[in-house]
Amino acid sequence: QVQLVESGGGLVQAGGSLRLSCAASGRTFSSYAMGWFRQAPGKEREFVGVIIWRSGSTGYADSVKGRATISRDNAKNTVYLQMNSLKPEDTAVYYCAAGSGSIQAKYYDYWGQGTQVTVSS
Repeated sequence: QVQLVESGGGLVQAGGSLRLSCAASGRTFSSYAMGWFRQAPGKEREFVGVIIWRSGSTGYADSVKGRATISRDNAKNTVYLQMNSLKPEDTAVYYCAAGSGSIQAKYYDYWGQGTQVTVSS
């Protein structure tokens, strides 16, 4: 059974940092890209960034570039999203997903349940 489990969300003040984790299990993800998406109330799910599991190459949305870093730990089968200089507009449910590496959510096969990030001003 494939599982992606996010953790690390919470309430943080503007300017603060959070590290989100995504623990993957149930299959080998080395051939996948691991994406991070977020969805704020009343808005569509938005691409945040992606890491190619095999190579470690990363890509980021313009809205988080310079503030976000995605990394992976092969031994733990876990992907991380480090977010710095958080802004109130970063408030959303954050999801990790395994798929093609596209910026479009529809090209991802597996999804976690999401973790809430709330940034207070």
